Amino acid sequence: MNDSIVIIPTYNEIENIESIVRAVLSQHKSFHLLIIDDNSPDFTADKVIALQEEFSGRLFLEKRAKKSGLGTAYVHGFKWALEREYEFIFEMDADFSHNPNDLEKLYDACHFGGADLAIGSRYVTGVNVVNWPLSRVLMSYFASVYVKFITGMKIHDATAGFVCYKRNVLETINLNKIKFVGYAFQIEMKYRTYCAKFEIKEVPIIFTDRTKGVSKMSNAIIKEAILGVISLRLKKLVNSL
Repeated sequence: MNDSIVIIPTYNEIENIESIVRAVLSQHKSFHLLIIDDNSPDFTADKVIALQEEFSGRLFLEKRAKKSGLGTAYVHGFKWALEREYEFIFEMDADFSHNPNDLEKLYDACHFGGADLAIGSRYVTGVNVVNWPLSRVLMSYFASVYVKFITGMKIHDATAGFVCYKRNVLETINLNKIKFVGYAFQIEMKYRTYCAKFEIKEVPIIFTDRTKGVSKMSNAIIKEAILGVISLRLKKLVNSL
């Protein structure tokens, strides 16, 4: 069986879905791919179903009833992967902001480099972001500075959504206790991994903003991240994380 599964949550990604599926599944290293679709009205899931015949045994689809948030989509995918025998479980976006060619770098960091969690990092070697306005770059960069200050994690890109987990990390973390659904989910997962004493490594990547489709960022997601970091730290201090 293949040892690696890439999980991609989707909502209205019809413009990107076929291209990202083909890019992930054409890598030199063989990956399996799980799409978690939240009943996209643009028929993203139907396109995945059409592609499954071509990529039989490698492309999988879990279709949920409604849009329920990034975090719950990934937790759904993690549980699906843990029910099978995958040793390396990846997160990435559907919009090519994460380059599929970097998947093997994250795999190597975990399989050969001793990492339990490998992060595709925009900020570990400076600011490696393409096509974002300066305001968005500053917000993202200082969000990670803020997270580092509050939590004590020595991670340059705490909000990164391009990562590889070893299986035992997700088995150790109680996925039923994950609370956040927006980008705070990314912080929570890293913090729980950090608190469980797993080895975390950042792998430099170049992040390129989407050219097709619409960003899912909102004020509610930003607010959740700001308050969520404080909540996580307080829970850790009173041993209730």
